[in-house]
Order: sequence, then structure tokens, then C-alpha cells
Amino acid sequence: MSVVRVTTINFKTKEAADDLVKSYCEDAPTEFPEAEQLLQIRVDDTTVMAVSLYENNEAMERASAARSKRMGSNQDQFASVDTKVGTVELNHSKA
Repeated sequence: MSVVRVTTINFKTKEAADDLVKSYCEDAPTEFPEAEQLLQIRVDDTTVMAVSLYENNEAMERASAARSKRMGSNQDQFASVDTKVGTVELNHSKA
């Protein structure tokens, strides 16, 4: 069963959010090669949501080292971080 991790980050500044958005767009596909789908949503100037879909919990856990590295190197730019993990009940795509 597919699993998803949704992380909402509130940044201290718009510039910090801008930098992370750019970096994530460029690097996330190679940093998280087992992800079936990666989404990044800009909610407002300082709030970004990242949605990562994995085949199963084991694949998501294998990505944890890369996630910890990315989050750790930017943590001084965060005002708050909220992460939720759950199962995917619907994955519809109009392809």
C-alpha cells in the first residue's frame, strides 16, 4: 500500500522560502529516487508544503537519511515544521 509524507514548513523569511523552493525543485528528484511522486506547493510567501508518495513504508524509511540531511541543513530558516504520514486512499491522475 502506498504511503505519503506531507511536510508543511513555515519559514522565517520569504527569501528563505524562495531558496528552499528553488533547491528542492532542482535536487529532490535525485535526492529521493524511490519517491513515486513529489509535489511542492507554495501556500504563501513563507509557507511551503512538500508531498512525497512512496510505494510502501520501507521505501519511505530509506529516504529518511536524505530527508534528515535536507531538513537539518535548513533548520535555522524554519519558524515551524509539521509532518504527517499516512496511507494513500486515492491516487487519481488525469494523464
